[in-house]
Order: sequence, then structure tokens, then C-alpha cells
Amino acid sequence: MQHQSQFTSDDGSPVRGQEHWPEKDGVKLFLWEKRRAPNTDHCGTILFIHGSSWASLATFDLHMPGRPYSSVMDWFAVRGFDCWCLDNEGYGRSDKHRDSTFGIETGADDIAAATDYILQLRKLDNILLYGVSAGALKSALFTQRFPKRVARLALDAFVWTGKGSPTLEQRRKTVPELLKSKRRPFTRQTIQSVFDRDLPGTAEASMIDAFARESMKWDDSVPTGTYLDMCTKLPMVDPEKIPVPTIVMRGQYDGVAGIQDLYDFFARLPHPDKHFAHMPGVAHASFQQTNYLLVYHTLYSFFTQPPAIFVGPDNTPHHH
Repeated sequence: MQHQSQFTSDDGSPVRGQEHWPEKDGVKLFLWEKRRAPNTDHCGTILFIHGSSWASLATFDLHMPGRPYSSVMDWFAVRGFDCWCLDNEGYGRSDKHRDSTFGIETGADDIAAATDYILQLRKLDNILLYGVSAGALKSALFTQRFPKRVARLALDAFVWTGKGSPTLEQRRKTVPELLKSKRRPFTRQTIQSVFDRDLPGTAEASMIDAFARESMKWDDSVPTGTYLDMCTKLPMVDPEKIPVPTIVMRGQYDGVAGIQDLYDFFARLPHPDKHFAHMPGVAHASFQQTNYLLVYHTLYSFFTQPPAIFVGPDNTPHHH
């Protein structure tokens, strides 16, 4: 199902927004699409996947006066990308009725359903996939299962084994409480705590207020599953089974992963086209940081990189 919605962009360009409702085993999922701006060449199709604590629209399509391109979808749309974002089951506008904690594996199933829909609807072979935090884990696990659907994979605020993670060290202390319920409260205080836990001040107070207002339109509680998985089930991904070009994006102050944990993951990625991006002045929620445009540029550089040409055994060049 599709539903036409508003036209929005920060610079006045007509960027079209449209909602879609694919199904996964009888569960309705919310997909939001913004087509590339008119008169732009098609550079690719991106699917953005949110993290543990808030849904997709606030994360990827936020509009805030005085903060140009708070919407990463608009920023990429005016540069020739078709952009999609997904509310995982249990979040935002997607169904929440099932008796589940909606963990990482459920999220990977959601991406499978979303890509089934997108690839068929838009007649594509594959997409560009970006995930942040728990969304990065979901994206990596999905890519492990369906590598042919992913042209390039971006893992932001990712964690592999959890070793050396100050955030997860503190979160593990809350596991007994998390186990008591399938959902946890989602309040203004919850949102503020995410921005304060690494280094207060890396995101502007006015942005946090606008972000919180948008986030709380859709949820007053969120699932416990991703927090529990990150505390009790890591590692959930095998880097050696991710055979696609990959970037690991790590904010300078992000406490979800110890840096060596990410280096060890990166070293095991098999594709020769792999990148590790250290993002200065950035904490965990990268698109909401003061340095968000730096994050956009990092992702754009990766998504627009021309394919490499390799010399084969017969000394003839070929694309990998």
C-alpha cells in the first residue's frame, strides 16, 4: 500500500515524500520514501535503519529551522539518491501488537521484508544500506543473510563483541530490570540520557528538544529486545560472512563500542573495498550531532565511490 504525502526540502527543491506499508507475516511495517530531487542523476537507493531508542522519522527526516538539512533524507535526495527509512516492528508507526521484545534478529527480518518490497517496486537488484547503533547490528545481520541485496553497507555506531564498551558495561547492570517487561519507558529523560552519556554538549540543546518532540509523537515506550541482545548475545554477526563493500563509522566519543572491538571486526571483513572512518567531535547519535554534516559527507563519499577495477589472472581488467 502507498500513500502520497507532503513535499519537503530545506532549500526549496521539491523532494517528494511517500509512505508505504509492506507486510511481514501479517505484520504491517511503515516505510517512508523520498525520491531524488528533479533534474538529478540517480546515484543509488539508500535504506536507513534506526537504533534501539527511537523510530525512523525523527532520526532520518527531521526538519528544524536554523539547522540546514537536519533531514539526512533531504540532503541525499538533492544529490540524486532515492531514500527510504523503516520503522522496525515495535517502533514508531509499524505494528506493535505481537508478544515480542523485538530484538536484533526480528529487525533483520524487517529489513528482509522492506527490501523485498523496495527491490520489487522500484525494479532494483540491490540497495545501499545504512544502520546506526542497533540498526547497524540489524543491517550487518541482514547483509550476512542476503548479501546480494546490498551494494554497499554502512555501519555507524556499531558494536561487535561488546568488549571494552563503557555504555554496555553500564547497561548490563539493568538486565534484571529489562527482563521484567517487553518494553521500556520512552520519555524526554530517556532521550536526553542518550545525548549526555558520552560527552554532553556534542549535540545542541535546541536540536535535542526538536528531536524529542518528533520522537515522542510516535512512542511512549520502546522494545527491550535490542538492549538485551547487546548485553547478552554479542557477537551476533560474523564479519567473514559479510562479502560486500563496507564502512565502519565511529564517532570520536561513542561509548557503545571499544575501538579495538571495531578494529578486530574490520580486520576480518573479506571485501577489499572496506573503510574505517573516525569522525571527530561526534558522539553516539551521529545525525543529531553538531557535526552532523561531517557524518553526511563521510557516508556520501562511501556511497559515491566509483567501483574498483581489478586485474584478473589473465591480466585483463575487470570490475569486482
